[in-house]
Amino acid sequence: MNKLRQIIRLYCQGVGIKTIHGMIDTSRNTIKKYVRLWHSLGLSQEEFNAKSDGELSILFCTPVGKSSGSPRMKHLESLLPEICKKLKKKGVTRDMLYKEYLAQHPSGYSRSRFNNTIHIYLRLSRPVMHIEHKAGDKIYIDFAGSKLSVDPEEGMARDVEVFVAILGCSQLTYVEAVESQRKEDLIKACENALHYFEGIPQAIVPDNLRSAVTKGSKYEAVLK
Repeated sequence: MNKLRQIIRLYCQGVGIKTIHGMIDTSRNTIKKYVRLWHSLGLSQEEFNAKSDGELSILFCTPVGKSSGSPRMKHLESLLPEICKKLKKKGVTRDMLYKEYLAQHPSGYSRSRFNNTIHIYLRLSRPVMHIEHKAGDKIYIDFAGSKLSVDPEEGMARDVEVFVAILGCSQLTYVEAVESQRKEDLIKACENALHYFEGIPQAIVPDNLRSAVTKGSKYEAVLK
């Protein structure tokens, strides 16, 4: 997306395709394609600059982007940031959001097209980095966001925490319901996970959970 932004910026400054090609390591055909798409979308330079990398990817680099000339698709794309924000809320499903979308736009897209558009938007707006894992090297641990409810035959129902441990290489997963996120419950759950994995890794890596981290940090947390 950085090259795309450079191409459009230079083109708007009156720089020719041949000169842009010499300045940026991109083929002339790609530069022409981007310029042609930019004109077809009817965007001003200010509107183009205001868009996020995810939005530009949809417009210029995906099948969804190629059909963005449709007013119906343009309208759906304008709704995506708010739709995906709602999708993060607990209990909200794509099915609920589609019904809401269709109630407000009876002539809108089908459920499959709606879901696929959301999928592409999320994939492009959430960059991921591939990490190589050595077998048995690390176990990653955390507590799941949502609690579970235990309803015993005797006594009252109660909420429990969900402990999760995953081997980095094989993705073998151990899950256990524990009473709390206290240190003693965490240690016991880790011990049970090691018995389940039948081995001990080089490191156990927590994800800022309160039982294992004294002070959270964007760069390096302080562990207990």
